[in-house]
Amino acid sequence: MTDAVAKARSLLIAPEARAASPWGALFAAGLCASAAVLMAGAVILGPGVTGAPAAVSQPFEP
Repeated sequence: MTDAVAKARSLLIAPEARAASPWGALFAAGLCASAAVLMAGAVILGPGVTGAPAAVSQPFEP
């Protein structure tokens, strides 16, 4: 039983705080920037756009 109490006390100790890394913020900013570029491309091009220009329709001649 004393082992269980000692284990419980060790679990109640607060963990040491680690210093924040700037690499996480840099990765998040890059991910947001690439997502913004991809979304802008999807809005500009759209799902139905092809590389060839649309054919010009001629008026119907009987």
